[in-house]
Amino acid sequence: MNWLEIIVLPLIQGIAEFLPISSSGHLVIAEAVLGQPPNSTYNILLHGGTLASILIFYHRKILDLLRQDRRVMLLLIVGTLPAAMIGIAIKLSFEEVLEKPLVAACLLPVTGLVVWWSNRRPDGEGTYRHLTFRKTLLIGLFQSFALLPGLSRSGLTIAAGLSLGLRRDQATTFSFLLAIPAILGAMVLGCKDFLTGAAAPVTVEQIIGTVIAAIVGVFALAWLHRWVTQRRLHWFAFWCIPFGIVMALLRPWP
Repeated sequence: MNWLEIIVLPLIQGIAEFLPISSSGHLVIAEAVLGQPPNSTYNILLHGGTLASILIFYHRKILDLLRQDRRVMLLLIVGTLPAAMIGIAIKLSFEEVLEKPLVAACLLPVTGLVVWWSNRRPDGEGTYRHLTFRKTLLIGLFQSFALLPGLSRSGLTIAAGLSLGLRRDQATTFSFLLAIPAILGAMVLGCKDFLTGAAAPVTVEQIIGTVIAAIVGVFALAWLHRWVTQRRLHWFAFWCIPFGIVMALLRPWP
């Protein structure tokens, strides 16, 4: 592992985990272009870094949930069920699909179209605290699609929330509260490599990369919240669509 990978991959994870451009898709493509084989240990640590970003950015809301808003915690559990069931099935049966850069490149334009569409949605008035279980399951179903590289978890869940009448800030907040159990679940699934002895030992360089991902993630969250409320979400489509098309056509990986 060289210093380029230590800096580039955490920057990609920290930015793309929260901005609606698909962190998994960009990581898969970046690793392929750099000639770096998928590193399960490093990927788990990077996800841990971005989980720390959410806990830092939303710490007050999370404390409120633990103290007085228990119904929202139940909603988060319900919203995680689709991704948990589908995620386990994909991880156990089709894990190789999650590591193919061509799949990521082909699905990035889909993310761009979803982001473009969601930005054109009229403003809703609902709050995530008043979501029904049925609507929460629907948002969770959208989240489960993001298990495929190239489909943005934040882009899909924010779009689902907006389509169900949530305010823009509420759809964004619920998207990232829902990310906490989702990221934890992904880390648990990835830990099977540790249990089987297939994972490489953690290095100092990987810890540095994890810290970088966490710091960058906090700034990315603030950036996304600002752009969502300013109705500038469609700008991310200008990246996802052409980047995905170029990568699919050129295939610049070995």
